[in-house]
Amino acid sequence: MQLACSLYLRLAAIIALGLGMSLSSLAADKPKPATDATKAANSALLKELPFADKTAFEQAHKGLIAPLPKAMIKGKQGNVIWNPDQYGFIKEGDAAPDTVNPSLWRQSQLINISGLFEVTDGIYQVRNQDLSNMTIVEGKSGITIMDPLVSAETAKVALDLYYQHRPKKPVVAVIYTHSHVDHYGGVRGVVDEADVKSGKVKIYAPVGFLEAAVAENVMAGTAMSRRASYMYGNLLPPDSKGQVGAGLGTTTSAGTVTLIPPTDIIKETGEKRVIDGLNYEFLYAPGSEAPSEMLFYIKEKKALNTAEDSTHTLHNTYSLRGAKIRDPLVWSKYLNQALDMWGEEAEVMFAMHHWPVWGNKELNNHIALQRDMYRYINDETLRLANQGYTMVEIAEKIELPDAVGKHFSNRGYYGSVNHDVKATYVLYLGWFIGNPATLHVLTPVDASKRYVEMMGGVDALLKKAKAYYDKGEFRWVAQVVNHAVFAEPSNQAAKNLQADALEQLGYQAESGPWRNFYLTGAQELRNGVAKLPTPNTASPDTIRAMDLDLFFDYLAMRLNGPKAAGKRIVINMDFTDTGEKYKLEMVNGVLNHTPKRQGKDADATLQLSRETLNNIVLQQTTMKDAISGGKVKVNGTEAKVDELMSYLDNFEFWFNIVTP
Repeated sequence: MQLACSLYLRLAAIIALGLGMSLSSLAADKPKPATDATKAANSALLKELPFADKTAFEQAHKGLIAPLPKAMIKGKQGNVIWNPDQYGFIKEGDAAPDTVNPSLWRQSQLINISGLFEVTDGIYQVRNQDLSNMTIVEGKSGITIMDPLVSAETAKVALDLYYQHRPKKPVVAVIYTHSHVDHYGGVRGVVDEADVKSGKVKIYAPVGFLEAAVAENVMAGTAMSRRASYMYGNLLPPDSKGQVGAGLGTTTSAGTVTLIPPTDIIKETGEKRVIDGLNYEFLYAPGSEAPSEMLFYIKEKKALNTAEDSTHTLHNTYSLRGAKIRDPLVWSKYLNQALDMWGEEAEVMFAMHHWPVWGNKELNNHIALQRDMYRYINDETLRLANQGYTMVEIAEKIELPDAVGKHFSNRGYYGSVNHDVKATYVLYLGWFIGNPATLHVLTPVDASKRYVEMMGGVDALLKKAKAYYDKGEFRWVAQVVNHAVFAEPSNQAAKNLQADALEQLGYQAESGPWRNFYLTGAQELRNGVAKLPTPNTASPDTIRAMDLDLFFDYLAMRLNGPKAAGKRIVINMDFTDTGEKYKLEMVNGVLNHTPKRQGKDADATLQLSRETLNNIVLQQTTMKDAISGGKVKVNGTEAKVDELMSYLDNFEFWFNIVTP
């Protein structure tokens, strides 16, 4: 019996797919150049935004101590974990290629400014050694590390770079600002768990961190990870017709995701801690950019850390990889609260992505503009909804005020006004727009077949769509030709025209994730789904951090209800090392679990340790081998255990997205 499939806990959807791998097998139909319509659209933006302002470039270079090491970081099997030169084609000062939105190109140039930097006296950052920044604060006796990247390997190289240029003081504390993997995954690259257990190193995190870090990508983990392969462009080659960055950073490392549970929890706003001789004050900000997040102020340094709530982009209030919707109203209120608490004192603002903002006036202006941006998205969406406008209509109508929207740090490089507005609509009103014609629509395939029939067949549709393509109406071409693809998925002419339209939309997109979605979709339409090798992100640390309640919820989610309907199986679980007991009951097509219970009518009782369960989940052993080896004892009917497991679905990672 196998308690978890190989896709189990594809934590960190953002690191799921194939960095540094050859894409030569995908070259059956190469990307096309920008059309005249795309060139015109990109050129128009050059006149709308203040590209002559080079302040951000001055800030991004400020405090540079040393560039990143040029050596490629590889795993034990020779797999590429991080290639520091893969975005070398993005040159500062070069004009944007026709195939890249000039605003996104500018952002990518800024993000590509890499190395070890001094933020202010005693605070340092390593930037672009991963998707996020690693920050190092020098204290009384050692150093405190904030957000140690995605992978242990990249975090270790970042710390080594710091030690090459600063005194080699010991790590005495780690701070996780929030529960996304790019802010804790490299922790074992900078500290030893034995030092944490002994008390030599403390790890600080906001309340709910561990639960959020483990749970966010579990229940819908396969779908999130597959969609993340689009969002982060991991299947695209890094070049001017492919991946140019994610807007928040360049891309993600593909190393070992680790997790050491925090030792000290920040539970509420206003809490203070003395960490290695420095005074920290915290602002607890749940439900903003992450379910568990906190901002903080270091009094002696007059330094404000805004975690990921204020960076140099409009962020996602909904992540296109799939996630629970974030609340732009509370987000704006946290930023307002940060200004109220520390706005008069702070002299530098630094975040866990991008470059800092120096100067009291400058940082207050930066945070205030971002505060107003999220508030505007929230309030305008509701104002228009209360006038009867629907989700798509509102998203087309809302434009940020010029004072906010033409400020480069508020551009939609990662989020976008369009999809953040749609998310806000759904947050308040759900998916239904109120029009009963949209209440129970046909499936995409059934609807597409009827649309195509009404349009006179696929050939007629493609002929008309090509005329719209020639006029540069790529959004409409993508929308209408999608019906042809879903009606006749083997029609390569339809898929190629759809790909051409998506590609031009990608070339025009200012958002890194939008570009990556469009271009990855085009690539798969032309060449099919490429099943590239993927790293196993179900790390031992993550499995150990899961509580049993979450594990059994995950198991229940995998139960095939129709297959299990009409069957009843009761299994007792008795964990010999932790003393925990659970009753599992499969009935009416669902799998319920009750803690601290054992069913008297159980078909079987399993006695095992939590460590054994972890080994089975990690596929280091099988249930059959664990039973034969004496690691699991079964009292009762073992066949019932096998029957229960036969009703659990395994998920195919490479499901279709742009075709049915």
